[in-house]
Amino acid sequence: MVEVASAGQADIDWLAREDASAGKAWVSRCVTLGEYLVARQAGEIVGFLRFSRFWGRVPYMEMIRVLPGHRRSGVGTALFLAWEEAMRGEGARLLMTSSECDESRPQDWHRRNGFTETGAIELPGLQSVPEVFFIKRIG
Repeated sequence: MVEVASAGQADIDWLAREDASAGKAWVSRCVTLGEYLVARQAGEIVGFLRFSRFWGRVPYMEMIRVLPGHRRSGVGTALFLAWEEAMRGEGARLLMTSSECDESRPQDWHRRNGFTETGAIELPGLQSVPEVFFIKRIG
């Protein structure tokens, strides 16, 4: 069984290790602001979802990651559904996410979870391929 909850201070070291591209200072900031959800099985963290708010308003799923031994078992879906419900509870009417344009598996996952492609941007110097954005109406 998967349990999803907001990350706490005790989770920061694990998150900083598993979400290494974010850096420990950013991880700490996000935990303090309640912008991480963690999934646990048998008391151990097996995945996380990090989000922010685009323009300070639109919930934006920045990263969702499930540890390799736990993928394709419903952990990612549990994280996403908990986040969607929390955002709906805060009055959000729209969700956003994105992936690099050559990442077909994440894009398929977004589509299976109700997102539709809404456009792409190039980020020269940051990525070698464009970033594709997706939205999902929830209200």
